[in-house]
Amino acid sequence: MPVEYLSAEQAARYGRFATEPSPGELEQFFRLDKKALGLARAKRRPATRLGWAVQWGTVRMLGTFLTEDPAVVPACVVRFVAEQLGVGDEHFAEYGARSQTVYEHAWKIRDEYSYRDFATGEAELGEFLAARVWSSLEGPRALFDRAVVWLVNNRVLLPGVSTLARMVAAVRSEENDRLHAALYEAVPYDLRTEMVRLLEVPEKKRVSELERLRLGPMRVSGRAMELALDRAREVRGLGAGAVDAGRVPAARMTGLARYGLTSKAPTLKRLEVTRQTATLLATVRHLETATVDDTLDLLHALMATKLLAKAEQMGNDAKLKAHPQLRKAAKKVAGAVDALMGPHPRPTPANSSPWSTRGRRSSRSFGRAAGLGARHDRRGGSGTPRRSEAALRASCSGGVRPFQA
Repeated sequence: MPVEYLSAEQAARYGRFATEPSPGELEQFFRLDKKALGLARAKRRPATRLGWAVQWGTVRMLGTFLTEDPAVVPACVVRFVAEQLGVGDEHFAEYGARSQTVYEHAWKIRDEYSYRDFATGEAELGEFLAARVWSSLEGPRALFDRAVVWLVNNRVLLPGVSTLARMVAAVRSEENDRLHAALYEAVPYDLRTEMVRLLEVPEKKRVSELERLRLGPMRVSGRAMELALDRAREVRGLGAGAVDAGRVPAARMTGLARYGLTSKAPTLKRLEVTRQTATLLATVRHLETATVDDTLDLLHALMATKLLAKAEQMGNDAKLKAHPQLRKAAKKVAGAVDALMGPHPRPTPANSSPWSTRGRRSSRSFGRAAGLGARHDRRGGSGTPRRSEAALRASCSGGVRPFQA
């Protein structure tokens, strides 16, 4: 019969081929070793040889024998096994014509490879599941899959899906009750009473005390800092941190605290007393750390936005007052920038020609040369013949040639 917490996929793949095995799975489960190859070849007919080898790989992969309907084996599995035996895969259709042969093969494989019935391995599986429940936060579906893997790896034949599902649910419930009872016994009566009061809604209030303590600071201000300190002091004053909860794994305490932080007060009030106490203890212990962290975060925000920013602004103002020349220098720099970034000078007229500039330069050169000649004429001496101004002008007039188009 179906079990409510299992998914449709889990129920569909339990003890059967939901999809075709991958190449890696074929190599892992259906590659015949020396012993299996010898036992399979000892059969007389190709159909029984092939059927025995397929049953051998099926129980290794699924943890059960397909005695009721061997034909549901995927074709790729039959081909893979038939190639190793050197027979045709069409012979597998003849396997199962005699149902007693299928059961005989299953019994033979179970005895040769030490497979056990579920009844002989149930106690070991229960211990394995109890350890997983006690130390982890795995839900019933994950525990069910782990149980199947454990059975296959330890060569324990799978039971019915309902049998295994009920066992997983029962072990999980028992271990949770044991964990809740251990925390309940560790909590003093006074603390238990104080934590239950947190679920009550005070007069003229809209939320319970627990929901108020769960809500952290919403603003960055001095008043919010006072409220955050009061909140941390109030939570620590309950004394939940002094309870010895070392027996319970940290992961389970985290799971209980998460449930207590996300559930409403009416939901927590309806819990069984041991589970309620365990959940409130884990929640308050978590709040002891969370309230301190919230207070430190708020202090950091106050330092950054209120104190340090204000001090920095005051320091900048003091610097401006200590350097009165800075304003004058800034005005000068602004004037220089305006001069550089202001309107540009007028460009050279379009009808101007580089030859006119060259002509002016040639005139200046001529003037300098004429002056040197005049000074040389005035100095005289050394037998250098004197040259007239007309001769100098005539010798320089050939330096500039007119532009020819």
